[in-house]
Amino acid sequence: MRDRKSNFFKAVSSGFHLVVALGLVGILAFQTVNAAEISSVAPEKESFSAERLVRLNARMHGYVDQGSTAGVITLIARHGKIVHFDAYGKADLEAGTPMKTDSLFRMYSMTKPVTSTALLMLFEEGKFQLDDPLDKYFPEFKDLQVYVSGSGDQMKVEPPKRKPTVRDIFRHTAGFGYGFGQTPVDKMYQDAKVTQGSLQEMVSRLAKIPLLYQPGTRWVYSVSHDLQAALVERLSGMKFDAFVSSRIFKLLDMKDSTLGVPALDISRLTTSYGVKDGKLAASDKPATSSYKGVGGGSSLTSSARDYLRFAQMLANGGQLDGARLLAPGTVRLMSSNHLPDGVWMGMGDSSLNTGTGYGLGVSVLVDPVRRGNLGSKGEFGWSGAASTHLIIDPEKGIVAIFLTQKFPDDRVFYNEFITMVYQALMD
Repeated sequence: MRDRKSNFFKAVSSGFHLVVALGLVGILAFQTVNAAEISSVAPEKESFSAERLVRLNARMHGYVDQGSTAGVITLIARHGKIVHFDAYGKADLEAGTPMKTDSLFRMYSMTKPVTSTALLMLFEEGKFQLDDPLDKYFPEFKDLQVYVSGSGDQMKVEPPKRKPTVRDIFRHTAGFGYGFGQTPVDKMYQDAKVTQGSLQEMVSRLAKIPLLYQPGTRWVYSVSHDLQAALVERLSGMKFDAFVSSRIFKLLDMKDSTLGVPALDISRLTTSYGVKDGKLAASDKPATSSYKGVGGGSSLTSSARDYLRFAQMLANGGQLDGARLLAPGTVRLMSSNHLPDGVWMGMGDSSLNTGTGYGLGVSVLVDPVRRGNLGSKGEFGWSGAASTHLIIDPEKGIVAIFLTQKFPDDRVFYNEFITMVYQALMD
């Protein structure tokens, strides 16, 4: 009997992942990774037109041929089956390295849905409620003030009309910024180097800077997802990178995914490009990459294959190949619009109805007509600063991914990719 127990636990340690069963202290559940690859089928079997997918290739390849970007990958899956997977152009122009379907990309803000998934896993364990005030978990924030006017010694602040909540850091409505703007508060972010260093150091720095606006009144892109990562650390007792590695990447067999630059597969990492004097110029080379850190907002390196596995898990209602990360209801909650009435997602005026809301770490399409493009109500996803994009369409059963390496992001790519995906769908 002792030998049987020993052999059992050896099997567990080599083939199973330990997950604490929700709400049951001391009871252990084991999940195994069934690493079956997502299969490919002819497009017509899932109502995609092969002829119209040629249009998609022509348009996406055109970006490369006209010198707008170095290389592209496009991938479409429907009902859990790949109907289109294409790589074109170069991973590195100077070296002539071809783009391949397994090339690695700096996903930048496409890290955010992964971070939100991690925090929602802890939500399902009863670690917090969405409308808990942030200072319940970050006492550093108990004296936060809100910017009113002025700067320096003449700056005027006021108390928040309500405390920022956990829900606020999921949906960018807490009052935080990114430091990208020109306001006195943005200047304070820049001077404090808010996002440099550890997540705890970021929290300490933010506690000394006033909120940019009253919580819940605006949607402003911000460090909120880095705060989510800090909250993952406080609630789980694990470093953020260790949490996502053991409880997301390993369970989903995302073997190409890491936070920061991969040490082992750097030869597969694409070169990032900007534009200088009207031409593409390398801005971040793999061997000397500055893409580092373990933040929740922008640190993921991944491949199209891996990010499809993550996205397909969400499209499947929280599970893939026998590994369940979230309950279906949690995914529905995540992909619902959580923005207050009169607030919309937009990089400018968040009171302007763009047809797009924001859920718990993902954009949510509320009105395709307002957006002015094809798509389905309830479509969700997000983009990355190097012009990467994700679509998850629960109504149509579609997952679509666009990857390239042009920084900063080119929104023409996103909009045309969305159009070209849906024009090829025949139902």
